[in-house]
Amino acid sequence: MEVSALLDAMALAERLKTVTRHSWLSSGRQESVAEHSWRMALMACLMADEFPGLDIAKTVRMCLFHDLGEAFTGDIPVFEKNAAHEVREAQLLDAWVASQPEPQRRELAALYAELAAGESPEARLCKALDKLEVTDQHNRADLSTWIPLEYTLNLTHGTAQTAWHPYLQAVKAAINAQTREKLQAAGRRPGGQPEAIV
Repeated sequence: MEVSALLDAMALAERLKTVTRHSWLSSGRQESVAEHSWRMALMACLMADEFPGLDIAKTVRMCLFHDLGEAFTGDIPVFEKNAAHEVREAQLLDAWVASQPEPQRRELAALYAELAAGESPEARLCKALDKLEVTDQHNRADLSTWIPLEYTLNLTHGTAQTAWHPYLQAVKAAINAQTREKLQAAGRRPGGQPEAIV
């Protein structure tokens, strides 16, 4: 990649360090999109031995690029995002990809197409990691940063995306157990209601 194109791409990527997500960190600071993507990529590397037939390097690339469109649109929480938001983000991202030099343009277009189709094991793993990372991150944040609908959402988010593999199911079950412990310790329950005082 020509140096000026590389630096332009890095300038776009740098925006993801400043775009905050709905998620919070254990330190009490809001999480950036870049931190979310990095943690997903790390999860992929750490569980590579559970997926011996997959191209984990491709999954890591998907993790690192999956939210790049948010450099244009910002992050919209899953419970607020609609089809119009998705179309706008895809249009802006497609325009950026089309502006890239070859071979990056072709490689990125293929990567995004594979991720959007969601049929390859690498794309399915990336989509599962997207859900697992966010639910795990919610568990690490103080419960005061959650909104009541997340008491249930943290338990259901990602169930469909992890159902295809026993290891992913086990990770989701462990995250759910931690969610239930967190809610119980705070006297909360799914649905956002306080536990009944007996």
